[in-house]
Amino acid sequence: MTDELLVPVARQLIEAARTHMPVERVSRRFPDLALQDAYRIQHIGMQLRLAAGERLAGHKVGLTSAAMQQQVGIDEPDSGLIFQQTVAPSRAEVRADDFMHPKIETEIAFRLGSDLTQPTDLPGVRAAVAEVLLAFELLDTRYDSWDITLVDSIADNACCAGVITGSAVPYTPDWDLAGEQITVEADGTVAATGSGKDVLGDPLQALVWLTHRLPALGVTLRAGDLVLAGSVHASLPLTPGTSYRATSTRLPAVQLQVA
Repeated sequence: MTDELLVPVARQLIEAARTHMPVERVSRRFPDLALQDAYRIQHIGMQLRLAAGERLAGHKVGLTSAAMQQQVGIDEPDSGLIFQQTVAPSRAEVRADDFMHPKIETEIAFRLGSDLTQPTDLPGVRAAVAEVLLAFELLDTRYDSWDITLVDSIADNACCAGVITGSAVPYTPDWDLAGEQITVEADGTVAATGSGKDVLGDPLQALVWLTHRLPALGVTLRAGDLVLAGSVHASLPLTPGTSYRATSTRLPAVQLQVA
């Protein structure tokens, strides 16, 4: 599809996030929309947001766990962009009313120490990762509900609306991130559990996948980028008045208060 058709869609999705007025799902408007067209809408949205003064902080990989793929009804990951204005540290407070249909996920995340400009493998990404941390991803959809397809998600920046970061610790290549056991509590009650192996068998595999996906989009991973590997559990509603806390075997906890 041509940019003449795709640019207005990108503008409408950005406007929907501002006004909280949902837009029609792109899969309904364009039933034959290809994945590359959905990523093109996402890329155009990125260009518009950068032109408006926003800054990129990194990337997210989504739909990497069996739980999330079953929840959405797909069998492959997707990716989106993280903007600096949407990143906050642990113990931050957010307002549920600032979103349309908010959800929360817990993820293992990475801070890159060097560029990854070409498709690579596990040894390649291990060498590039400088730090690892726990993070909450805040999800939202600019459509009227979560009844969406993969192309809808991708066009809507993989539904990434915010990131809450725990304290980062130095990463060493011998760290078995697949073995990280993660527990999520809502107001002190266990709401979800998962492990690193729930993310493509190893969270680093999400980073490998991303090095193969991004070059085709004209984007590459850079030193300093924050990368979310994908949720270790099915997404949870972001409920007003709730305190969320996630802990894992070796990573510092991450906390969030919702007003």
